[in-house]
Formats: sequence, C-alpha cells, structure tokens
Amino acid sequence: MGKISYLAMKTDPAASAAASELIASDFKELGNAAKKLANHAIMLGGLGFGTSFFKWLAFIAAVYLLILDRTNWKTNILTSLLIPYVFFSLPNIFFNFLRGEVGKWIAIIAVILRLFFPRHFPDWLELPAALILLIVVAPNLFAHTIRGDWIGIIICLAIGCYLLQEHIRASGGFRNSFTKTHGISNSVGIILLLVYPVWALIVKLI
Repeated sequence: MGKISYLAMKTDPAASAAASELIASDFKELGNAAKKLANHAIMLGGLGFGTSFFKWLAFIAAVYLLILDRTNWKTNILTSLLIPYVFFSLPNIFFNFLRGEVGKWIAIIAVILRLFFPRHFPDWLELPAALILLIVVAPNLFAHTIRGDWIGIIICLAIGCYLLQEHIRASGGFRNSFTKTHGISNSVGIILLLVYPVWALIVKLI
C-alpha cells in the first residue's frame, strides 16, 4: 500500500575496503556505548524496568524517524522497514488498543479514503495506515507469540543494524553521520532503535 521510500545507494568501489574498516571500528564504539547504557539502566531499576523503558524509547525513536522521513530525511535508507519495527516494538498498551475496535475503525476509514478518495489521501499517511492495517489483520502467531519472543527481537535488531549501516554508508562514515546536515538527529534516532533489541537479548540470555 503506497510507495516504498528509498533511493539507490551510490558507493565508491575504490573506498569500499576503507569504508568497511571504518564501519567495523564504529560498531565497536557502539558496543562500548551499549555496555555503558546497560550498566546505567541496571542502576536505575533492574532488568524488567530496563526492557519496558527501552521498548518505549525504541517506539518513540521509530515514530520520530518516520516523521523525519516525511519532512527532512536526507539519507538513502529503506524507511518502510520502520513499520515492522514499530509492530514488533510497540508497547502492549498501544498494541492492544489499536488491535481492538478502535484500530478496526481507523483501518476501514483509511481503506475507504484510499480506494474512493485517493486525491484526498495524503502521502504522509501511507506508512501510518499500513501500520494500522498490519496491527489489525496480523494473525495471533505474529501478534501474541512472535512479537514478544526471540524472533521479534531479532527482527528488530536486524532492522536497526540495516538502517544504521545504510545511514553510515550514505553519510560517508560514522563521524560524518553526526556532522552533516540532519545527520545528528537521524543518527541518534537510528542508534536508539538498537537499544531495545540489544537489551532484550541481554535480559533473555541472563
């Protein structure tokens, strides 16, 4: 439903090896930052609090990135991947609310507008409408089993890693992604997407 918002990524073959080494060193820095963040979260209130807090943080970051995508997004990444990410990381209170009658009414209104009044259906509503439809029609296997299991966490982690490496490549390196126009806001938002799945995996392994 709607267009996929991504552009073809242009890379320089001569600098691919150097870029790979730079990205590897950047991921090491991210790993160290994640360890520090985990230690602070434990001091704040334990593992359960950390998981819930980081899930809310990831949800807010994903919504923030979706808003940027419709305003001033300047990187070549597949932003439609944020929809399944939000589906798997959406806090239960919102998920259950949207999966009920309210979500069904929103979904049917969106479908009617898209089918019979396409000129009055703005482009920025495409992805939110797709998210509502996904939440409403998803089978229980996805909605109540995979969402809170290893598979859902790994999917979120894979999406976050993919978006991060695409953003870093498009920006010309980790440091450039924090210095170019709109780079800081995009980079921070994508990094926050990784916090929840990494923390959730740590909790499950412990």
